[in-house]
Amino acid sequence: MVKDQSQGESTTGVSEWKQKPPYLVHDENKDFDVKYEANCHCGRVKYQLSRREPLDSKLCHCTTCQVQHAAPFQWAAIFHKTDINFTNGHHDLEWYDPTEKSIAHTLPCKVRCSYCHSPIMDEGRNMILLFPSLVHLKTDEDKAYFKPRCHMFYGQRVMDIPDGLPKWTGLSGASDLIEDSPPDQVRELERKREAERTKKLEKGAEKVTKEGSGANTK
Repeated sequence: MVKDQSQGESTTGVSEWKQKPPYLVHDENKDFDVKYEANCHCGRVKYQLSRREPLDSKLCHCTTCQVQHAAPFQWAAIFHKTDINFTNGHHDLEWYDPTEKSIAHTLPCKVRCSYCHSPIMDEGRNMILLFPSLVHLKTDEDKAYFKPRCHMFYGQRVMDIPDGLPKWTGLSGASDLIEDSPPDQVRELERKREAERTKKLEKGAEKVTKEGSGANTK
């Protein structure tokens, strides 16, 4: 691990990441509306969340998630970087760049506790994907907020999950709905794509007509 990027008290140079979201440690008097608290397995890394309901919650079946989590799939909830406040252990974090297969804080990257190696989150350029199993969800209402809304990369699954949720072959909203997906959502996706296809064909025909008219006037 690069020492000037992790275990250390310095907040200058490369370690300026400690002064920016999502790693910014808020002052005691700062108005941070705590909705949830969470921690890694060993308890060294602790954080708070200010957003009650995640922007999204998904189950990812891609092979990278399967290997990284040693599990059939990953459960992730999406938040803004400013929704999180690390109260302890931000010096005990470590990063992994899955693209370069190196220990580096290059985005996007995976973040974990350097002691117990619990996955903390995936950090993107604008958002973070937290792992709800670390969050203390105390009520049924809290659990309902984090309930998964769809499956991604279901084509790479190692087990079937007939739960009635939308199931995408790849990224949600940017691939095909398959298997156990709700029929109405499959039909809506097909209607949307057909409308986009028709629009593109109409634009193409209009362009050909204009080009032909221009040629005739020369």
